[in-house]
Amino acid sequence: MEKSSSEILTDPVGAAVVCRAVKKYYGEVKAVDGVELEVRLGECFGLLGPNGAGKTTLVEILEGLTRSDSGVVEVLGYQWGKGDDRAFRDRIAVQLQETQLADKLTVAETIRLFRSFFRRGRSVEAVIRDAGLEEKRNERVYQLSGGTKQRLALACALVSDPELLFLDEPTTGLDPQARSRVWEVVEKFKSAGGTVMLTTHYMEEAARLCDRVAIMDHGKFLALGTPAALVESLGGREIIEFTARDGLELDAVRGLPGVKSAADNNGNFSLKVSAINDTLPALMSLVEQKGLRLVKLVTRPATLEDVFMALAGGKLREE
Repeated sequence: MEKSSSEILTDPVGAAVVCRAVKKYYGEVKAVDGVELEVRLGECFGLLGPNGAGKTTLVEILEGLTRSDSGVVEVLGYQWGKGDDRAFRDRIAVQLQETQLADKLTVAETIRLFRSFFRRGRSVEAVIRDAGLEEKRNERVYQLSGGTKQRLALACALVSDPELLFLDEPTTGLDPQARSRVWEVVEKFKSAGGTVMLTTHYMEEAARLCDRVAIMDHGKFLALGTPAALVESLGGREIIEFTARDGLELDAVRGLPGVKSAADNNGNFSLKVSAINDTLPALMSLVEQKGLRLVKLVTRPATLEDVFMALAGGKLREE
């Protein structure tokens, strides 16, 4: 049956998710405050922000679990409540931060159970293979490590062969190796044409998986773009961090070649610079002239975490 114009607001070929002026208030709390968003088909889009930023509320609206107070929400060309919501849910999948699975079932039995919930989907064997669970297929859920349980939960989400996958902090509490294996499953889904909507507190995870990210706080987007573009927006591609004894003034540090911004927290300096090889020799010369001693000196590339802290750090949360 052809959908009416009230159900399709944009070309579904180009957008997986569309939000227009979406709001959700709980009394005086503005959980989602006029969000504008378009997620393209085939991309991984990340939502970053401190606790209470509104990420979960926005995702629950997109998943059809919560109704917005106003605005337009469209997911894969569909608006919740404008058709057969139950049938539409076969096209999306959700993996929560923690999924409760039946302890006594084996890995294969668990995936087979979830496959039975859907009218269409992938074969159990294909999902086991893609999730890297072949060696665990006959182990019971209670025997699995945390990382393997998360891959099993992800396999259960993917068994319906969804077009859009929502991931809510999928690697929280996992060790680096387990986290990397979960990332591989997500990347395989995306490489096959799937679209991913990810919330995470791990900046490394967002930088690796996401084509674009939005940093959110107090119900609004503070920044939106590719990880590389957001890092570039800091004004400095590299960071110099050092600790100096008494006698070094912030204004003198700000005047060094290549310094885009500088901060001093009780003698702990952080400089955002355009090129370390321009700034570092001048810094060492300044320190020598003043007869000071550096207790610590670290140089590194600027990262998405620096953007996050600049936009949604402690001062913003306290306000």
